Amino acid sequence: MKRIATILILSLIILMGCNNVDNNEENNNTINNENNNENNIENVDLKIQDYFPFKEDNKYTYEGEGNEYASYTMFIDYITETRIQTRTNNGGTEMVKVFEHKNGELVELLSLGETYYRQNFTDINIGDGKIILKEPLTKDNNWTSNDGKTTITNVDVEITTPIGDYKALEVTTEGNNYKTINYYAKDVGLVRTVNKGEGYEVSSTLGKIETDTPLVQNITLYYPDLEKDTIYAKNVEISFKTNEGVKDVIHKAIKENKENPILSEHASINSLSLMNDGMVYADFSKELVTEMNAGSYYESMILQCITNTLGNYYGADKVYITIDGKPYESGHIQMKEKEPFTVNLQNVKILE
Repeated sequence: MKRIATILILSLIILMGCNNVDNNEENNNTINNENNNENNIENVDLKIQDYFPFKEDNKYTYEGEGNEYASYTMFIDYITETRIQTRTNNGGTEMVKVFEHKNGELVELLSLGETYYRQNFTDINIGDGKIILKEPLTKDNNWTSNDGKTTITNVDVEITTPIGDYKALEVTTEGNNYKTINYYAKDVGLVRTVNKGEGYEVSSTLGKIETDTPLVQNITLYYPDLEKDTIYAKNVEISFKTNEGVKDVIHKAIKENKENPILSEHASINSLSLMNDGMVYADFSKELVTEMNAGSYYESMILQCITNTLGNYYGADKVYITIDGKPYESGHIQMKEKEPFTVNLQNVKILE
């Protein structure tokens, strides 16, 4: 009996030892699988939103080399769920771009130069555009466009900038006699661009990021002086945060001029935009007319000031003014459908 008991005890010990070995193997396999998953996420599961984040109210300053226009600033005008509108200024021109992140691609839908006015272009219907990034964000993934062939040439390049070092995604576009290399850092965005060609190399490197920073512009406000039969002009600053509409900002700036107001207390701007026909379309509430309380000549001066203010801001010669969607009409002035007022800077005195 003692011998049988001893054999049973030894058998149990051996079985328990085998179970421990199996458990250790399972634990080791689990750890190895977790490590492999982490490596897979790091090397494969890279997403566009990580390398091109949509961030409100940021100002990005890039330092240039090789060309006087390589340095520039970038603001974020508008953000929607899938689109972002950026504004860059390189000292020579101001450019607006609209990008869309959808279906695993980042596409540049629109690029407008000489756009010194504020307008939301994110809601317009645009064609296919140009692919900037395309998932999977893995080395050697490539696509073609009118600019040439674009390839993700690396996913872990060390890039040094004035504000720090980054591990960046390297995206190279090769066209006829040129090469453009963009570097994108996680949670930051574009940190460096290099343009190369025969006999030249131009680069732009991220030098500063400022948060909670509005875009500041200048606008010239015009207002009438009936006694002196003169229209005065005054330059003031206006500022925009991301997604802040132009009509509200300009309306506020006009209303702050209380000495010679061109808008009554309850008059408001319903909509404001520059259209493809080159005219500014400005729709006002009915109070523009009902609360004006002016004779025909002073009314014409007020309308001229509105026209000059809006036309000058948008760089347009003609402004189509409507009241709640209908052509401007008062007891003195009646305009036809699509009949604009014309900017006139004669008899204008600029105030310092």
